[in-house]
Amino acid sequence: MSRRAAQAYSIADLRHLAGQRLPRALFDFFDGGAEDEISLRDNNEAFRRMRLLPRVLRDVSRIELDTVLVGAPSALPFAIAPTGALGYGRPGADLDIARAAVAAGIPYTLSSTATASIERIADAAPGRLWFQAYILRDKPFLARMIERARVAGYEALVTTLDLPVGGKRERDFHNGFAVPFRFNRRNLPDFACHPRWVLEILRKGMPVMENLVGLDAGAHPDGAAGAGTRGASALASSVGRNYDAAFDWEALARLREQWPRKMIVKGVCHPADAARLSAMGIDALVVSNHGGRQLDGGLATIDALPAVLDAVAGRVPVLMDGGIRRGSDILKALASGASGVLVGRATLFGAMADGQDGAARAIAILRDELQRTMQLCGVRQISQIGADLLAPAQAPKSSGNPT
Repeated sequence: MSRRAAQAYSIADLRHLAGQRLPRALFDFFDGGAEDEISLRDNNEAFRRMRLLPRVLRDVSRIELDTVLVGAPSALPFAIAPTGALGYGRPGADLDIARAAVAAGIPYTLSSTATASIERIADAAPGRLWFQAYILRDKPFLARMIERARVAGYEALVTTLDLPVGGKRERDFHNGFAVPFRFNRRNLPDFACHPRWVLEILRKGMPVMENLVGLDAGAHPDGAAGAGTRGASALASSVGRNYDAAFDWEALARLREQWPRKMIVKGVCHPADAARLSAMGIDALVVSNHGGRQLDGGLATIDALPAVLDAVAGRVPVLMDGGIRRGSDILKALASGASGVLVGRATLFGAMADGQDGAARAIAILRDELQRTMQLCGVRQISQIGADLLAPAQAPKSSGNPT
């Protein structure tokens, strides 16, 4: 671990280090949100508004952080959320985060748009692996990708439901940035100020979204040639045109029938959707607004959580993501009734700052902060975290952790 990363004492510190190392355009791509970034900010600020009501005179000399996430043990009450295109920021970052997750004993979710393949992750980081699938219009390609995850031994399929179309991320427009990335006159001064990053990319080659090799956009109305024709550099733009805006309940039911293992659905905020999903054989829900990167103005996920919990009434585990920057945020989510959380940008910032060591540092920071917060709140086990630890104005209708 680099000395600077070792002296990072918070996720905010790792974010600062990532911002120093990356060209502005790339940092904004990872850090930014859609349009006015209202949802991006509110995901964070909603946690800041919540207040804890600690208990005292409890024996907290020994703290147990292990729990059950989606039916299997986890050393911590969080998993790694899917994050795409990481190799553009640091070659090998997907593997860095996956290895850090396995070492920490927590699940890791591989994105469809990762720059490491399903098979490479399974070989290099054997552990609790989940595969996140974007719903593509090219259904034969999607089926092959999901079958690859089954053959490679992934225990769960994470189906992302909140992306019928891509969001409008204006930071990227202002920076002249797009994926696939290309150097041009507009962004060259930014990248020239970060020669170490440029040399690393030139030495190791431009990353490829390995799971999407072969995705063909040629049949789409815009007339674009397929990735197989134009090469790997067309993959990212191809997947953007390939989102299936027609995907509906019947299509999800068919996908549920085809996948033989656990299915997690991600991107649920409306209680009516949650109730219907919990009745159709889904194994877990993730309350998520895609980190504020798609729809702007949507409800912060911690604020959406209580109504979703009421709607499912304990029938399935409910996790959440969005805005997790402190161990106390994890405790607040658990106290609000979540079974666990997904962490995305925290380990992303760590990996951008210092590779696998940086990702491990992010996990260690959250672990330490969670343990410390539990001790200061007077609870020894994850199962003891409940709504009584939230100040009355913040306490949700649901209490405890659904199993």
